[in-house]
Amino acid sequence: MRVGSTLRVFDGNGAEFDAEIAQLEGDKVTVKVGEPIPPTPESALRINLIQGVSRSERMDWTLQKATELGVAAIAPVLTARSVVRLDDQQAQKKQAHWRGIVTGACEQCGRARIPAVATPVTLRHYFANVRKDGLRLVLSPSAPGSLAGLTSLPNKVELLIGPEGGLDDDELIASRSAGFIPVRLGPRVLRTETAAVVALTVLQALWGDLQ
Repeated sequence: MRVGSTLRVFDGNGAEFDAEIAQLEGDKVTVKVGEPIPPTPESALRINLIQGVSRSERMDWTLQKATELGVAAIAPVLTARSVVRLDDQQAQKKQAHWRGIVTGACEQCGRARIPAVATPVTLRHYFANVRKDGLRLVLSPSAPGSLAGLTSLPNKVELLIGPEGGLDDDELIASRSAGFIPVRLGPRVLRTETAAVVALTVLQALWGDLQ
C-alpha cells in the first residue's frame, strides 16, 4: 500500500472507520481517519472461553481460532495436567503475547471488538474468585450428555476446556461444585485445540451467529 491508499481501522472496542494512508516512514504508517462505518456485529451469544493453558503453538492457534469464531472473552487457566508452568513475570509476558494473537486475528477476520484476555491463573483460583456469568459448561469425554444435545441456551455461556491430557478427576469434581455442567462432543477424544474449535462452532451454529 502507498500514500493515498484506503483502508479500514478499528479501535478494538467496536468502532470502525474508513481511513487513508497519509504518510509512510520506514515501519511507521500515519493514517487520516475518516467517517465511522457500521462494524461487523458481534454474536448475540456471549461466550467466555476458559482454556487450560497448552504448549505455545497450540495455545496460540486455539486463541486465534477462538477469536475468529466470536468468543467474547478468554480466561487462560493453569491446571494439574498443564505442561506449561508460569511465574508472575512469565504470566504477564504470555498475556501480552496472547493479546497480540487475538488482535491479529481480529484484523484478519474483520472483528472490531477485541476479546478480553485475562491474566493466567490456576483453575482453583478461577473457581474461587470469578462469579458465575451465564450457563457454565465443561467438556468431558465421559459426560452423559452432548453439547449439541442441549435443548436451550441463555445468551451467556462459560465454556471450560482442559489442556493436553484434559482435566483430572479432582478438577472435574471441583468444576461441578462450581456449577459447571459436563458435556461431551462425540465418541472420540479430541485434542485440546481441536475441542475448542469444535465446541465453539457447535455453540455458534446452534445458538450464535453461524446459524
